[in-house]
Amino acid sequence: VQLQASGGGLVQAGGSLRLSCAASGIFFSLNDMAWYRQAPGKEREWVADISITGRTNYADSVKGRFTISRDNAKNTVYLQMNSLKPEDTAVYYCNALHAKFKWGQGTQVTVSS
Repeated sequence: VQLQASGGGLVQAGGSLRLSCAASGIFFSLNDMAWYRQAPGKEREWVADISITGRTNYADSVKGRFTISRDNAKNTVYLQMNSLKPEDTAVYYCNALHAKFKWGQGTQVTVSS
């Protein structure tokens, strides 16, 4: 199993980034998928999820700013992040929502004020 997140970087507050996570070794289209993040000194937290039917849910802290989507043909889940804030700074990971697979390395997002 591999969950390869990419697309992170350094951005100013108010900016945007689009994260991608390519999954291999799992039945991607049969799994609800999610994005998580872990800020320095904090526990990993759930950010958003998308079901196999495309239904989405978001943490209150990102609702209205982030959009999760998926492409089953590419075994990839995306996270469009707009209006970024310094408190969004974290390492972002994807994983299945229910069947937790081995975590990948994640991708670092740093938002400067």
